[in-house]
Amino acid sequence: MRIPTIYYMLVFAPAAIIARFANADPVIVFLLSALGLIPLAKLIGEATEELAVYTGPKIGGLLNATLGNAAELIITIFAINAGLLDLVRASITGSIIGNLLLVLGFSLLMGGLRNGMQMFDRRTAGLNATLLVLSVLVLAIPSLFDRVLVEVPQSELLFSEGVALIAIILYGLSVLYSFTSGTSQDAQHAPDNHGVPAGTDTAIMRAAAPVHTARWTVRFAVSALIAATVFTAVISETLVGAVEPVVEQLGLTEFFLGIIIIPLVGNIAEHLVAVQVAIKNKMELSLAVSVGSSLQIALFVAPVLVFASVLMGNQLLLVFNDFELIALIGASLITALIALDGESNWLEGAMLLAVYLILALAFFFLPPTIIHS
Repeated sequence: MRIPTIYYMLVFAPAAIIARFANADPVIVFLLSALGLIPLAKLIGEATEELAVYTGPKIGGLLNATLGNAAELIITIFAINAGLLDLVRASITGSIIGNLLLVLGFSLLMGGLRNGMQMFDRRTAGLNATLLVLSVLVLAIPSLFDRVLVEVPQSELLFSEGVALIAIILYGLSVLYSFTSGTSQDAQHAPDNHGVPAGTDTAIMRAAAPVHTARWTVRFAVSALIAATVFTAVISETLVGAVEPVVEQLGLTEFFLGIIIIPLVGNIAEHLVAVQVAIKNKMELSLAVSVGSSLQIALFVAPVLVFASVLMGNQLLLVFNDFELIALIGASLITALIALDGESNWLEGAMLLAVYLILALAFFFLPPTIIHS
């Protein structure tokens, strides 16, 4: 069996641990940790996909709904424990806009250049677009009302927890709907529908396209999943421990690291899947990867982090600054507009990439005093 090239990067994981205990330069530790997390995130996704073959699509989908963004969830949990709450909120924002602008942009660009005009099911895309705008609204409402509630800290926390609970329920309903609606009538009306429902992520989508046969045994898949999760936890702790020294040495802001760098590290393997299927003219799958991952971050990962932060004593509120809200609202609206007509082209991809680059430049030059004001 040929080993995928990305798994050769696993050598960076032990290298990061060695560098940490050898008191190497924090920048080197950070880079080695970031590179080591990339194949670990890929391994978690692939192990989940293999298990889904044995458990069936419903249990497999549930597994994937829980573990689809496991690497990023682990990174942010360690960041919360370290008190880096701005980094966590920036990472949530960066994951969503990264999926909607960078990943989808590259997918539309490369798919359009290769295949010309690409078509996808408008009803599925429309439902995902509606959920996407709603999920951004879920994140925006606490941020706007916090300006009044900030004077009553207890109400402020309870409001974020209430919104988080509602978001998780909504995400659960979207997963339930995906299990019960991707057949019969819906499939008959979709010209290129691979049974990809709203709110799904990489493993279940790949299983929904061509039939996936297991390459790993159950024991090997479970062992790989456990090992990858444990190593991800160790490397995440190493990465987070190097954040503050890296910020000081390189002159970057914690905000920029969270909104641009951390999401790329946790999601790059999934990003590549979205671009690859777009090049193969499976735009429906590509949209489901990028939009589905954004939905999972907004409606599942972010709310889970709110409750996890309470257990760790560092309260994370669903309160984002104005710059993050502008980026989230803009990215969701332009993605919804592109999805509603049921077709895409390379120019639309170039537009999304342009917006992402402009935002990245803005976040790079944004002074920390403005972010915290």
